[in-house]
Amino acid sequence: MERLVIMGTGPAGLTAAIYAARADLAPLVVAGNLPGGQLTQTTEVENYPGFPKGILGFDLMEALREQAERFGTRIRQDVVTAVELRDGGPQRLTLGDGSTLEARALIVATGARPRELGIPSETALKNKGVSYCATCDGAFFRDVPILVVGGGDSALEEAMFLTHFGSKVSLVHRRDKLRASKIMQDRAKRNPKIEFIWNSVIEEILDVKQDKVTGVVLKDVATGVQRTVEAGGIFVAAGHIPNTELFDGKLALEGGYILRRDPGRSLTRVDGVFVAGDCADHVYRQAVTAAGMGCGAAIDAERWLAGLE
Repeated sequence: MERLVIMGTGPAGLTAAIYAARADLAPLVVAGNLPGGQLTQTTEVENYPGFPKGILGFDLMEALREQAERFGTRIRQDVVTAVELRDGGPQRLTLGDGSTLEARALIVATGARPRELGIPSETALKNKGVSYCATCDGAFFRDVPILVVGGGDSALEEAMFLTHFGSKVSLVHRRDKLRASKIMQDRAKRNPKIEFIWNSVIEEILDVKQDKVTGVVLKDVATGVQRTVEAGGIFVAAGHIPNTELFDGKLALEGGYILRRDPGRSLTRVDGVFVAGDCADHVYRQAVTAAGMGCGAAIDAERWLAGLE
């Protein structure tokens, strides 16, 4: 029986581990499918506080892991394949190797993943001009043409943010009208640096041979005609998929995101189960906000355990 198990080793999970370990809870962290979370797949991180010269995403997560282990956190390189949750616990987890463990308290920090285009050139050029976060990477694309893929509020927000950096921003959408709210559409359409490419999808991102983004091949979905458009950066804003499939029917979800009893707290609808990071946050999705949520979840779990003990 573990006092506290944390699922996930991104900023939320490891920050929770740091706080929990310092509170003498001896947390066990299950690393998950992507140890270190999404930041390990990025290059330079320039907006995490305390690093004025920036830091590699992998190095940042390694530092957080070392800090958590310094205070007594144990990290298990495994995945959770099934959960049995009950009010007040214990919470029962089945791991990828077939073993099971029980925990008095559980922090879910399983993160989210960007919805991708699903083409080979996208995979080949990730972090080489293909990005999924304008606030993370926009400053790397100064004075070059930028493409944003998507048609919702998030895509328009990304496009408007990127006008501060790119020479122009083209929004590629597979339909002839946007899903975004009217106020967001009006703002984007008034921005002279934003243009719209309607009824189009990306067939290929160029140029894998040069190992960097130089443009895209677009296909008109109505006519099938293809054309090449120059671009120095591609931002895919087609939404995110929270890594919460395990909790379908076990926790309250909305759009895949785990709902909290109080938006300002980490408590879920199951007593003794707490949540932090992008699996519960569809608004900000930043490393620093995930870390803050991880801190809150650890404090909430510590207080809940203290009440039991």
